[in-house]
Amino acid sequence: QVQLVESGGGLVQAGESLRLSCAASGRTSSSYAMGWFRQAPGKEREFVAAISWTGRTTSYANSVKGRFTISRDNAKSTVYLQMNSLTPEDTGVYYCAADARPRTALAAVGSAYDYWGQGTQVTVSS
Repeated sequence: QVQLVESGGGLVQAGESLRLSCAASGRTSSSYAMGWFRQAPGKEREFVAAISWTGRTTSYANSVKGRFTISRDNAKSTVYLQMNSLTPEDTGVYYCAADARPRTALAAVGSAYDYWGQGTQVTVSS
């Protein structure tokens, strides 16, 4: 079992930055690919970014490409999401997730992930 705890959310103005963290604990969590998803009010959960267990491969949704950066520190069992140039459209609950199965490519669908955190709220005001 893997436990994931997100932190770093908050209320910011458009154009500002936030860095989210996801601390993992439990079973060999550092060997899992990790992803970030978000869910805005009244909308379905959507993929934001993913990173391989080595950190060498990353993937982003088109809506955040060039503004968000996913990274990980396996020594600290932590995954980060640096979010720059935030807009009100980035508002939502952000979840980190762990993909425990070996794949040839990073997954961008929630059903591929086995473990989820409780989420952290990000609110961007205009």
